[in-house]
Amino acid sequence: MAGVRQFDEAKVLDAVLDVFWQKGWRATSMADLAEAANVQRGSLYHAYGGKEELFLLAFEAYATRFLDNARTALDKPRAEAALRAFFKVAIANMTQGVPPRGCLTTKTATEVDGAGPRIQERLRQLLDELQGVVSAAMSKGDMSTQLSLSPKETAQVVITFTRGLAVMERVYQNAPSLHRMADAVIKALVPRTR
Repeated sequence: MAGVRQFDEAKVLDAVLDVFWQKGWRATSMADLAEAANVQRGSLYHAYGGKEELFLLAFEAYATRFLDNARTALDKPRAEAALRAFFKVAIANMTQGVPPRGCLTTKTATEVDGAGPRIQERLRQLLDELQGVVSAAMSKGDMSTQLSLSPKETAQVVITFTRGLAVMERVYQNAPSLHRMADAVIKALVPRTR
């Protein structure tokens, strides 16, 4: 039947996401994507238009999952527990796979000059959304009274720190070390009363 896709779009986007995550934006070719998705390159072009469109669709699914996981992790009554759970999710995301794949957002951001304005804008949107999720969580109940900074400033520090944490993951590839770094930031953001 003409015009009907002969492949499972969710599986294609998962395969495409994995290639971008492993190889990065620049190093990934349409041939790589077609091979990973087990779909003819022409079919990918016809269905999606090109590499940028495929990346944006796959990244959208990734962003949605990550934001959902972040919201769930942050849904705790105490700031310290919420931040610890958030960093656990972020670190697990960076260190999954063999070898670990790192943070897709940060990896792509370091290549953003070659990626184009649509991808740059989507990365910015995700980081802004994530900052909003953290800020909203830190604003619930009496959470803000537990913080050394305002919820908005806390969110800015957390999101900025996770970008640095992603770089440290690439260098050390050691989850326990990343958790210790995150613990130090939590101690600075959530001082204990004496």
